Amino acid sequence: MLWDGGYSRPMSAARQAFGELGERIAERWLTRRGWRVIQRRFRNGHRDIDLVVERDGTVAFVEVKARRGGQFGGPVQAVNYRKRKQLERSAMVWIDRNGRGAESYRFDVIGVLVDGAVVRVCHVENAFILATSA
Repeated sequence: MLWDGGYSRPMSAARQAFGELGERIAERWLTRRGWRVIQRRFRNGHRDIDLVVERDGTVAFVEVKARRGGQFGGPVQAVNYRKRKQLERSAMVWIDRNGRGAESYRFDVIGVLVDGAVVRVCHVENAFILATSA
């Protein structure tokens, strides 16, 4: 059975630290490609957006999934329907507070796979669509 990123497992300190490592790797990967980090870990209640980045008038809300090896399925597949809806709600709050009319918005997912000393990054642009217009 593949773990779907559900909320039944508490986040241990080690898992949280590994997730933060994945976010730092994703941030570095994005900045090297011309993205500017606007905000890290935007929180809206219990929901959060890992990274909010901007490039050329496009704001991307980025969900980062870090995994050790591939035994739990790919990190991108872990962004299920429930998580997408939470991201959409948080993004709408972020847009209401910080958005500007000339910007376009999208959702990206970055998978960070760590297998020993090997790190692989998979960036899925426009991973899903914002259900309501901004």
